[in-house]
Amino acid sequence: MDRLLVLVRHGQSDWNLKNLFTGWRDPDLTPKGIEEARTAGRRLKALGLSFDIAFTSALTRAQHTLSLILDEVGQPGLETIRDQALNERDYGDLSGLNKDDARARWGEEQVHVWRRSYDVPPPGGESLKDTGARVWPYYIHDILPRVMRGERVVVAAHGNSLRALIMAMEGLSGDEIVKRELDTGVPIVYRLAADTTIAEKNVLKD
Repeated sequence: MDRLLVLVRHGQSDWNLKNLFTGWRDPDLTPKGIEEARTAGRRLKALGLSFDIAFTSALTRAQHTLSLILDEVGQPGLETIRDQALNERDYGDLSGLNKDDARARWGEEQVHVWRRSYDVPPPGGESLKDTGARVWPYYIHDILPRVMRGERVVVAAHGNSLRALIMAMEGLSGDEIVKRELDTGVPIVYRLAADTTIAEKNVLKD
């Protein structure tokens, strides 16, 4: 049984390029982001991978990334489940602000704490721990059972929703996961063992 799970952070978005806190705001991909998504699809196709089901968030940049990946692997009509449980972390009052402007307003140290701590949320927003509180149940109830049945699953989501998911899958601590960088448009291919632990992991990048 294959038990394949592929995770992909969306390609570069317009607000990534502009250095803005994005969160639940809904910008689309840049031309670079579109090419990153297509490259991800080509890398998956080169491994001979295809999928039985796809999951993504309720946000355009993740949905567009997934669509481009599925086009490249030759599965443009694949059944896709969209759910805000997989949305990016909500940055609250920081959403839409330039990161440099936020540092000028609240101080570099405070903004760093909001961005890189595990359990300290920005004003009106979510911490990574809060993000995990919605991602983990969704993974356990909706995604993992399909993988364990032998379905090949692809998930296109966001830096922090995927960090929360990877934290659970890899058994990482809060301190460990906040240091984990996820490149845009780079697939992470997992194969799970019969006990749901990771049997194999492959990051598809140059």
